[in-house]
Amino acid sequence: MNKKIALTGSDVCFKSIVNHLENTDITFISDDPNSDVFNKAKALSCKCKYVPPEELAKHFVSNSYDLIVLTNYTKELSSDVLTLGRFINIHPSLLPSFKGADAIQRAFLAGVKVSGVTVHWVTSDIDGGKIIAQYPVLIGNSTHFDEYEAEIINMENMLYPIVIDKILKDEAFDFSDLIGSCSNNCGNCAGCHK
Repeated sequence: MNKKIALTGSDVCFKSIVNHLENTDITFISDDPNSDVFNKAKALSCKCKYVPPEELAKHFVSNSYDLIVLTNYTKELSSDVLTLGRFINIHPSLLPSFKGADAIQRAFLAGVKVSGVTVHWVTSDIDGGKIIAQYPVLIGNSTHFDEYEAEIINMENMLYPIVIDKILKDEAFDFSDLIGSCSNNCGNCAGCHK
């Protein structure tokens, strides 16, 4: 039986998730049926559902999703809604550092040399849920912001679909899962995915 997920938020990792989870029943949920990401979801042949924020709880009660996947979701979910399913999110930093908005820019401006991507369970504490998986991104002294941002986006696109798949299969994520996903089959993804 195919697993059933709800996907909501921006188009961060959207195409990567849909392509990786070909045998998964994916419903894209949005409170804006005219948004670019809603149209992208339609173009990828996803089920698309317009759900106003005040009807979100009702929607989750009437639809039994195996997992609710947030991608750069900017609205706060109430504790009541969060009890209606298993929610995960991806964040562009190594949590607990740089929680909240503009994490990529704040990490870069702070001068950190290692940042990265975190997949975590969603709780009412913004970016405070238990960490499921993390992967580092190194920031060299001569790295420009655009390069660093592109590397974070690449890592999000590689990591999130694999972690979602592992959760749906009730398996633990391991770094070898990510390295094994390398499209260049080099066996060492230290930068070959750029």
